[in-house]
Amino acid sequence: MPLLVSILKFQIHYLSSMAAIKEYKSFAEFYPYYLTEHARPVNRTLHFIGTALVISCFVGAFVLNKGWLLFILPFCGYGFAWVGHFIFEKNKPATFIYPLYSLGSDFVMFWHILTGKIDKKVEEAHQTLGIANKWK
Repeated sequence: MPLLVSILKFQIHYLSSMAAIKEYKSFAEFYPYYLTEHARPVNRTLHFIGTALVISCFVGAFVLNKGWLLFILPFCGYGFAWVGHFIFEKNKPATFIYPLYSLGSDFVMFWHILTGKIDKKVEEAHQTLGIANKWK
């Protein structure tokens, strides 16, 4: 029951803050914002692990002919991401407000981590938006 109360309190807080939500007109406009919401390396690492598991389960479902792997995709991706946001980054996941842009951003950020460009991209995002990176 305490968990249910916490969830309801979070939903009320979330809904009351929706009036100040910015509307992004393109993915290119959204991605810098997304990166500033993932400033802590531990949060990005958790997202990376979750996205890697999502890719692995998706491929595995077809290669191994195990359809049940598709059902655990949301738990793999969101489980790690939400721990990163609620425990470490202390912010709301962007997926609550921008589900498609956020999903695409997860994969772009995954690629930037793989290619070693993520630190530069995060710094550029903070500069573009004029926000100090408090986790730097």
